[in-house]
Amino acid sequence: MKALWYEKQGAARDVLELGEMPTPQPGQGEVRVSVRASGINPSDVGLRRGMPGRPMQVPRFIPHSDGAGVVEQVGPGADTAWLGKRVWIYNGARAGRCFGNAADYICLSQDLVCELPEQTGFAEGATLGIPAMTAHCCLYSHGDIRGKNVLVTGGAGAVGHYAVQLARRGGAARVLATVSSAAKAEVAIGGGADDCINYREQDVAAQARELTEGHGIDHIVDVDFGGNYEAGIRALAVNGSWAAYASSGNRAPTVMVPALMGKNINLQFLILNSLPHVVRKRAQLEVNTFAGSDGAIHNIAGRFALEDSVAAHELVESGTKLGTVVVEHEVP
Repeated sequence: MKALWYEKQGAARDVLELGEMPTPQPGQGEVRVSVRASGINPSDVGLRRGMPGRPMQVPRFIPHSDGAGVVEQVGPGADTAWLGKRVWIYNGARAGRCFGNAADYICLSQDLVCELPEQTGFAEGATLGIPAMTAHCCLYSHGDIRGKNVLVTGGAGAVGHYAVQLARRGGAARVLATVSSAAKAEVAIGGGADDCINYREQDVAAQARELTEGHGIDHIVDVDFGGNYEAGIRALAVNGSWAAYASSGNRAPTVMVPALMGKNINLQFLILNSLPHVVRKRAQLEVNTFAGSDGAIHNIAGRFALEDSVAAHELVESGTKLGTVVVEHEVP
């Protein structure tokens, strides 16, 4: 089969290789998927580039955790009903796995695939794993959001835009989003945000309190805990909650514990691949229901062929993308 891999960490154009590998065979409880599209997330490029404390742990790594395709073989103990089904995949190259979706085929546990709704294309399906499931897990990290004021930071981003949509559909009283431009505000509003706050031009906490008539924010879904800490602690209402899935603006923020205690703030940091199975399973199923609903928006920042994966990785690293970068695969 054709596959993309790297054998050392570094810049995409220096380490990514495209070549032939043996086609994998599904093991116990696994299915083999003919991959039609794969999504590239910041974690994919981070692992390839090399992150602190995350050296290469295998001689060869096939990237791209998220993907979509068609089940064309099942292994021992796997349900034969999967055969021929269109599916989307998550954790293809995470949680100890080193053979992801950047290949003609992938073999993985049937638990990590979900039937793709009929109206959802493969490219769109490849955006559902890390982005949409992370959004769901953050949004519901501290229970039901019905009637709550929710703030999504980075409301036009890959995770943030899904969080905005899911919050709107989940019955939040108000959905606010932070953005950095008028164009991004338009994207967030299109996804269901009631109002947007330009964090480059406005006092986020003051605006959040004004837009919630002084109550404040009940729950934050946060793309940058360190960078947003000062504004977040002022914006939160008493007994509020805060779920953060990244902290690139400040990886070692100074946190004032009395400020958190004074408001009884529930704070959680999370990463999708190691969350409890019950949490991931709920997210997988509810994200799938959302994907099959009318009006679901899947922001695709760019479409590339597998042969152009270097350019696709470089777009993710550029910081200019709006949504998920997708690699579309030819049918083997």
